[in-house]
Amino acid sequence: MSSTPSPAAGLPAELQRRLGVPDAVMIGLGSMIGAGIFASLAPAARAAGSGLLLGLALAAVVAYCNATSSARLAALYPASGGTYVYGRERLGEFWGYLAGWAFVVGKTASCAAMALTVGTYVWPGQAHAVAVAAVVALTAVNYAGVQKSALLTRIIVAVVLAVLAVVVTSLSSGAVDAARLDIGTDATAGGVLQAAGLLFFAFAGYARIATLGEEIRDPARTIPRAIPIALGITLVVYTLVAVSVLLVLGPGGLAAADAPLTEAARAAGADWLVPVVRVGAAVTALGSLLALILGVSRTTLAMARDHHLPHALAAVHPRFQVPHRAELLVGAVVAIAAATTDVRGAIGFSSFGVLAYYAIANASAWTLTPAEGRPARAIPVVGLTGCLVLAFALPLPSVVIGAAVLLIGAAAYATRRVTTHRQ
Repeated sequence: MSSTPSPAAGLPAELQRRLGVPDAVMIGLGSMIGAGIFASLAPAARAAGSGLLLGLALAAVVAYCNATSSARLAALYPASGGTYVYGRERLGEFWGYLAGWAFVVGKTASCAAMALTVGTYVWPGQAHAVAVAAVVALTAVNYAGVQKSALLTRIIVAVVLAVLAVVVTSLSSGAVDAARLDIGTDATAGGVLQAAGLLFFAFAGYARIATLGEEIRDPARTIPRAIPIALGITLVVYTLVAVSVLLVLGPGGLAAADAPLTEAARAAGADWLVPVVRVGAAVTALGSLLALILGVSRTTLAMARDHHLPHALAAVHPRFQVPHRAELLVGAVVAIAAATTDVRGAIGFSSFGVLAYYAIANASAWTLTPAEGRPARAIPVVGLTGCLVLAFALPLPSVVIGAAVLLIGAAAYATRRVTTHRQ
């Protein structure tokens, strides 16, 4: 197995461990709760109909397996990079590289999608301009230090959970029809799988906890605790909101909704709730964007340390103790993407990359020994199988583009290896 090369002179070797369990949980929540509630419910309902809740349950099972595999690996390898590090150490350099490539490219698309979500809710007529401004502002927050990022994420998550609590309470007290749930009666297996793949996009934020492994105190204890806590809270929130919206709109109404929570509030006679939902959506997307930029920059740092990306990106700021060059580069790329792409295309492209990333995480967890904290054998098997099935159940354009990007990354790796060998 390979080991991480020492950084060049002048590049600090380690980030400081400043984050405890509450901070790690909040970063995970900030990554997960936004995308699922405000971006994935309607597309998932269009795919699965009344099987939406079945898709949510399936996505949660796969996410749990991935979270457990990731937690065990992160405790053993508490370094920045997440599955990029795990794949390299357990499966070989190529698989680590491929995981890192899938994460950086896919999550950059996720950043753009979240930035555009902010723009759509804050100022629909100038969504792209607002998206770019949000990216610049949050890149500056991350640059100032991970503690400030964790504090802002804690505030955002508290606001969002309060808004969603008001939404669920208001919809539950409005005019609803329990028969509208009608779970699974018009669903197909393919539709449920596609819905699960779309909803999994929203669960994937717990990776941010693992990618910050080098900045977490007592990672062997903190990471395995923080990941399931964040995932469990997210699942409860998703289920409550999905059931509330289905009771009001029904599967057909939810599938046709551009802004499901807003339309559910109107249908339940709670027009006063509409501006609250709009603000909550914008704040939630900001929280997701903050944590996404944080995670992508850390994986970029890890890949730069190993010379899979320009080594200059491995620099850590002497005062703020953050990978400042990686953060500035990621912020610039996301700003360009937010100015030129659309939300649906970004989400579809991202989902395939995220599932490929976690497939490698589960394969890595399979190689652990009992002494290394190996999970039950069924967990990485179900996780790996689930990731592959959900990835290829996504809409065909997402599969084709995602597979093409992975092949481009693999070709770049092979070219670099041949060039290095000749030298």
